[in-house]
Amino acid sequence: MKKNPFLVAGLGLLALMAAACNTIEGAGEDVEATGDAIDQAAEDAS
Repeated sequence: MKKNPFLVAGLGLLALMAAACNTIEGAGEDVEATGDAIDQAAEDAS
């Protein structure tokens, strides 16, 4: 089966994020920061 490079990269990033946050609060902050970055990128694109 051929692996999608975006899937592999996404899973790797997810693993790094999970290893980087030690608490539930830290995970929430990481998710919020990711959402903010996506929001900013969307605003910049339009």
